[in-house]
Amino acid sequence: MKTLHLGLIAAAVLAHAPALADPVEDFYKGKTFTFVSGYPPGGGYDAYARIFARHYGRFLSGHPTVVVNSMPGAGSMLAANYLYNSAPADGTVVGLFGSSVLMEPLFGNTAAKFDARKYSWLGSMSQDVSHCGMWVSPGVPTTFEEMFKTKSIIGGGAPAAITFQHPMILKNVLGVNIDVVAGYPGSREINLAMARGEVNGTCALFTSSINTQYADDVKSGRMKIVVQMGAKKMTTFGDVPSVFDFAKTDEQRQIMEAHFAPLMLARPIMGPPAIPTDRLAALRNAFFDMMKDKEFLEEAQKTGIEIDPVTPDVVQALLYKFSSYPPDIMQKAAKALER
Repeated sequence: MKTLHLGLIAAAVLAHAPALADPVEDFYKGKTFTFVSGYPPGGGYDAYARIFARHYGRFLSGHPTVVVNSMPGAGSMLAANYLYNSAPADGTVVGLFGSSVLMEPLFGNTAAKFDARKYSWLGSMSQDVSHCGMWVSPGVPTTFEEMFKTKSIIGGGAPAAITFQHPMILKNVLGVNIDVVAGYPGSREINLAMARGEVNGTCALFTSSINTQYADDVKSGRMKIVVQMGAKKMTTFGDVPSVFDFAKTDEQRQIMEAHFAPLMLARPIMGPPAIPTDRLAALRNAFFDMMKDKEFLEEAQKTGIEIDPVTPDVVQALLYKFSSYPPDIMQKAAKALER
């Protein structure tokens, strides 16, 4: 009886004892969580940043307030360098920048001060394909085959941005007859330039960007989607040819793969290196819980955002694959950018 009595007392004490503290939840509770976007407001990347910020706090332990910090510059390399070298590595900052920027150290760009394999990877929100869109007006080619014969002017961003890099690859690897006008801050400014007649098109349109920014232009016929660039072929905009259909040699194909294969990581999400293990696990779990959440997916569908997540393991495997490309191919891939 004495043993039973003591057992009942112990059970009562345990029933009223406070739950064990969750150090991750305690850390994030009441904090502000920052999402760094490497592009200005109004574009496709910004759309992903905003929807991330609206939902992520529901899934992360402690439910911090999530805010977006737009940090455009150098085709989003400013954000990449900041996340790697300067952002707090305590798990309160993650970010998004262009997948093309991940390749910059491999192309010998000394301004890219990071090793992409060492970021604290959450994954990617989408796998995507890049397209060329041409603004329909007199004398402007409206098929990719015509672009080899008739010169067109393509709007581009900074040298590390795909809006600059993708048309340069088409020009210098395949011989497409284009000139690239660089320096536009983002896709919204390139769109305005097309509407004003400053440029004839753009060659870095993700499916989600077309759906969120150019849907009316494509539907009305003002813009023609003429070619797609990526590891997979999509039929979202009809029977659009793949850039790889025009490769004449294995070397051309390899050079284009070095530039277009990273599109598998169309919307990459990562934090600084060396985030504490328990917080990184919580960040990843929250990320993938959000990726399958009904409310999140419904909003993404309404806004035309493609959600096709990639796990950190797949990201790391791709990054190590990129780093093992033959040096001569990487040299030629870098030279094709004419920087």
